Amino acid sequence: MKTEELYQHFLKSPVISTDTRNIIPGSIFFALKGENFNANVFAAQAIEKGAAYAVVDEAAHATSEKCLLVDDVLSALQNLARHHRGQLNIPVIGLTGSNGKTTSKELVNAVLSERYQTFATFGNLNNHIGVPLSILAITSQVEIAIIEMGANHQKEIELLCTIAQPTHGIITNVGMAHLDGFGGFEGVKKGKAELYAYLKAHHGYTFINRDNAFLMEMSLNAGLNKLLYYGTENGNTIKGALKSSDPFIEVEWTNHETSSVVKTNLTGSYNFENILAAICIGDFFDMQPEEINTGLANYEPKNNRSQLTKTDHNTVICDFYNANPSSMTAALNNISALSADQKTAVLGDMFELGPESAAQHELIAKQATESGLDQIIFIGKYFYAFKDQLNGIFFETPAEAANYLQQHLIKNNLVLLKGSRGMKLENLLQYL
Repeated sequence: MKTEELYQHFLKSPVISTDTRNIIPGSIFFALKGENFNANVFAAQAIEKGAAYAVVDEAAHATSEKCLLVDDVLSALQNLARHHRGQLNIPVIGLTGSNGKTTSKELVNAVLSERYQTFATFGNLNNHIGVPLSILAITSQVEIAIIEMGANHQKEIELLCTIAQPTHGIITNVGMAHLDGFGGFEGVKKGKAELYAYLKAHHGYTFINRDNAFLMEMSLNAGLNKLLYYGTENGNTIKGALKSSDPFIEVEWTNHETSSVVKTNLTGSYNFENILAAICIGDFFDMQPEEINTGLANYEPKNNRSQLTKTDHNTVICDFYNANPSSMTAALNNISALSADQKTAVLGDMFELGPESAAQHELIAKQATESGLDQIIFIGKYFYAFKDQLNGIFFETPAEAANYLQQHLIKNNLVLLKGSRGMKLENLLQYL
């Protein structure tokens, strides 16, 4: 079945399912394959559960007229998304970066939705499957879409751009993330710059943090010419200043015409640049300062990203959705700057660092032990390797750390809880 024909089915059944455990009646089920599964075998089950059609790429599983046979299910999904994107005559903001992607996406959405009917990537559906699903979820009522694009190797952003086809774009930053897949920091820069290359080739607009030397270098190399700058210096489209960040961020900003102050519910001074980015994008789309500030002030952080949580015993900075050396450094700098009688950091291993893993964990461990915190708990095999060299409490597994925390209750502390997603540090929150 060709893309155009499949699209006619999609117009009648404009909801996509990829998991038979959560089939939406009337949806189209795409039988994707993974390393450990082949969803072709569940096609008949998907139809039994109410799917209007099942897209398969193995003829043996095309057992009824409701089974739509294609050459490759993943390619069919991506091509369908490309075709749907071609029918949408709206601005699409492509957003990527090593840190702050999801928070920035949510902030931009919070701002723009004060005036426009917006669509934003749900959660972190930002990969080669998530981006097509996001694009296919955009309806004719949407006026502006914000599409988050993640990557852990080169050419991935390039692929996602061919699907999302952004008219506007922003790279939040480049840092020490996914070093294994990208082949080091220079590889990270090259991979993220694929968004700039797409915007240049398609005459798109780019929002750039002028204070970030790496982004300025990358934008210059890409030859971008439709540029909107934000930062702390004069001459930017949006100039901002961090007024306070203890514990919540307050920003003063100007767009050359008016100056205003906004108080947010975000913690972490590293979110200052994410807030400025959202302001810059809102200003570009002709929003009034009052609308922009309302969107920012009403945004409540969630998903365990820079989320301040009061427990029975402590105040916890829940920042355990993910971690890399850049975000870990920023988080440690932040807690060091905050006011509290007692401070504790509970840090989990950082994944996907490849050959640089040992060196990066040592650097973060040293920074933590030299940051003036009252107590530091390290969790995971990478940090554990330095237990005999550095001060701190070390555990190989979260389960061992949980046992310790149950027996040594932490009270009246400001606690930073941060580590890579695979460490599942959310399980420790109940003991803090």
